[in-house]
Amino acid sequence: MSIKSFAAQLFAKHIHKKTQAWANNPVETQRKVFQELIHQAKDTVFGKDHHFSEIKNFEDFAKQVPIRDYEELRPYVDRMVKGEENILWKGKPIYFAKTSGTTSGAKYIPLTKESMPFHIQAARNAILSYIHETGKADFVDGKMIFLQGSPILEDKNGIKLGRLSGIVAHFVPKYLQKNRMPSWETNCIEDWETKVDAIVEETFNEDMSVISGIPSWVQMYFEKLEQKGGKPVGEIFKNFNLFIYGGVNYEPYRAKFEKLIGRKVDSIELFPASEGFFAYQDSQKEKGMLLLLNSGIFYEFVKSEEFFTENPKRYTIGEVELGVNYVLLLSTNAGLWAYNIGDTIQFTSLKPYRVIVSGRIKHYISAFGEHVIGKEVETALKEAMENTTISVNEFTVAPQIAPNSGLPYHEWFIEFENTPENMDEFALKIDNAMRKQNVYYDDLIVGKVLRTLVITKVQKNGFQEYMKSIGKLGGQNKLPRLSNDRKIADFFTN
Repeated sequence: MSIKSFAAQLFAKHIHKKTQAWANNPVETQRKVFQELIHQAKDTVFGKDHHFSEIKNFEDFAKQVPIRDYEELRPYVDRMVKGEENILWKGKPIYFAKTSGTTSGAKYIPLTKESMPFHIQAARNAILSYIHETGKADFVDGKMIFLQGSPILEDKNGIKLGRLSGIVAHFVPKYLQKNRMPSWETNCIEDWETKVDAIVEETFNEDMSVISGIPSWVQMYFEKLEQKGGKPVGEIFKNFNLFIYGGVNYEPYRAKFEKLIGRKVDSIELFPASEGFFAYQDSQKEKGMLLLLNSGIFYEFVKSEEFFTENPKRYTIGEVELGVNYVLLLSTNAGLWAYNIGDTIQFTSLKPYRVIVSGRIKHYISAFGEHVIGKEVETALKEAMENTTISVNEFTVAPQIAPNSGLPYHEWFIEFENTPENMDEFALKIDNAMRKQNVYYDDLIVGKVLRTLVITKVQKNGFQEYMKSIGKLGGQNKLPRLSNDRKIADFFTN
């Protein structure tokens, strides 16, 4: 064992103890975070507008601060972008993370000197948690790659602006600098396909031990490695044994990854966003990711089925239940308040609080009242592929409300790696798995409102072409699993 790996194990033990301290006292931990946030922001424009000085408890906060999404918070953000101080949080942000907006162009998510360290610590602690549980630390001596956006930053009225993954690249600890790949020059390449080609050339002969990124884009990297080397990734990188990912569910990709790698490797799931780093997988044995309750974020939860009602009940950490689909709300030390990030989560454990990402509140299908969410389609596909040789590269689902003949249906657009011998039989398997999970969908099938789902095959790299066509190829961009319209479907059917 090297000095570096031995030191990593000691540090992992220390961080584990600190984590257990707040994880075992969740309600009090969140109460302290809440009080500190209100205290720090009471003299800001937002704090004065919402009478923070009068807020004594969560009930007061819920009455005075409505749920908002980015567009509703935008008047405050726009003032910050113009350079004004003390708007949502004290002083000025140190960065804006630029993300794609859905209604009115780019979104500028503030990052403050208080919030930024938690993004870095959470990613570090996820790895240390893995080391503590498994005892494996040798990988710290190998090379590590993080597929991410360009670290080149713009200037916006004295505040640095860029993609979150590019901003984070400026905070890589010194002890990882020698191990980290790709090079700064390669990381700065904007065009994703060019960048991946350069990363393949740069890493091919290196001792890669950790690879990290969104699965769909890491898959592209792995395929190019396999093409260049003529053998599985696991033979090219003999010491590659840890895959770190976030952004999307890994399960639909797992079979394809194991084939590309040629063996199984351990994985760590992360739940990061520009708005905060919310959770990471703290156990290889338990389902879900540890919700980070001591990271400058106060969480609220609204049941998805109630979210669009006039005055939905807002729950705090001590009130949540297992298996319920909640919309995640945030109040943060970057100045977001009762903020709807758009993600839905479910709790898999209450001691400690662990979550899975179940989908997006805007990414669902309910064209007929079925309320289908991302977790359900991913689970159904996984069940249908079990004990078969079928593998899938990517997929999305949309409603077909007005078919040329017959009843309406859900149309599944699937890019197969290994295609089913009997497509109708495979579609029926998925359909039955969907009916088992979603009573509304089952009722619509039984009541002959819908017919069994229909699979439309997408040609190789078809989804990459779609993402390229909308300017979202690579980086942190993700294909929606579900749409309640046919905007994506039309790309493949017109």
